[in-house]
Amino acid sequence: MKGRILIVDDDSGHLTMLNTVLSSLGHTVEKVTDGSEAIEVARENPYDLILMDVRMSNVDGIEALRRIKEFNPAIPIIIMTAYSSVDKAVAAMKLGAYDYLTKPLNFDELKMTIERAMNHLKLSRENQMLKEKILSGSSFTNIIGSSQAMKKVMETAKITGPSDANILITGESGTGKELFAKAVHEVSDRRDHLLVVVNCAALTETLLESELFGHEKGAFTGADKKREGLFKKADKGSIFLDEIGEMPLSMQVKLLRTIQEKEIQPVGSDNTIKMDVRIIAATNRDLREAVENKTFREDLFYRINVVNIEVPPLRDRIGDVPLLAQHFLNKYSKKNRKDLKGFTPTAMDALSRYLWPGNVRELENCLERAVILCMGHYISEKELLPAVLENYNSGPDFQQPVANIGNRSLDDVEIIAIEETLANTKGNKSQAAKILNITRTTLNNKLKKYGLT
Repeated sequence: MKGRILIVDDDSGHLTMLNTVLSSLGHTVEKVTDGSEAIEVARENPYDLILMDVRMSNVDGIEALRRIKEFNPAIPIIIMTAYSSVDKAVAAMKLGAYDYLTKPLNFDELKMTIERAMNHLKLSRENQMLKEKILSGSSFTNIIGSSQAMKKVMETAKITGPSDANILITGESGTGKELFAKAVHEVSDRRDHLLVVVNCAALTETLLESELFGHEKGAFTGADKKREGLFKKADKGSIFLDEIGEMPLSMQVKLLRTIQEKEIQPVGSDNTIKMDVRIIAATNRDLREAVENKTFREDLFYRINVVNIEVPPLRDRIGDVPLLAQHFLNKYSKKNRKDLKGFTPTAMDALSRYLWPGNVRELENCLERAVILCMGHYISEKELLPAVLENYNSGPDFQQPVANIGNRSLDDVEIIAIEETLANTKGNKSQAAKILNITRTTLNNKLKKYGLT
């Protein structure tokens, strides 16, 4: 496997030699001479591997390793050290270094170590893709997640799916309740028949009754012909009553009778029709509270809540964000005919720190937009929604305290940090750039961007 490798070494001769050797092996190589530069470029670029010396001025390899692992824990980092500094190599391994090599380097050992690290990275990526495929495959199409919270919910769905029990799926808007309803139906004995979906909040009371139970010709104004209801279409299958908490009380009475008697009565008809339908309902409301407030019938609640599947909000399974993000990246890259490979470390770090009040739906919308806006091969923070970045500060720990930040935007925090650091260094830009762990060029660009003098 050939990859994109960052070499970090303040010895220009050694840097040139490594560049020549690794380039001859087919790798794409980039070079920096200091730990602070390594931190900065690693935030913005998706390297496959970092080869870094321990002893460097300003920020050494151990500190650079620690900081890089904070925002990109998966990247393999190989430490280079002299025989006299093996203790530092051991410290690096404890901080998450993949391996260490002692100088002078044995090139056969260097080649083997890099190959091993790259193969390890390839295997990790394949495992992640396989995990996504397994979790999104067969009866659980498009349900992505490997967190304990999601495993527990999926296990409940898999166990109860084959039964004939009515199921109530609860959770905030955008968590994927309809996906679970479809998954439950697909693992049931009713999977060869229809799953009919009804949004109870989208229809008036009169229309909802007609939609669910059907009507006779002339039953009401505009009923110019007989119509079959959705319960009839769902016979021998399942009906998904989404947002059941919005159903009017008068309709709740009729639904309760349908469940109890297993029959429906079309609007305008004196006859009833026997039905064999499994009910899967969903709501983002607290139905127990609605029962107490007399806005939802208690007897109906217990009829539909034989089994409860509570889908967790995304903020409670934030570890699933990388899997979901990659899934949506693949989906919308294909849809928009784009060749996108992944995310920069900063972009993924920002996605993983945001709390997603709109849950998976908000993440999907964010990624669809990012794919459309992205002009390169990797989505960066520039393509993410402003809300995702509003309270995100991916910058390194400043050596000087930044006071009075309050509830400010990321740009405001940067301005404060730059101004206070320049004040502390009495306007010395080189020293300020070192403290902020950015290059002087980057500092000048930020001064120009914010109109600072």
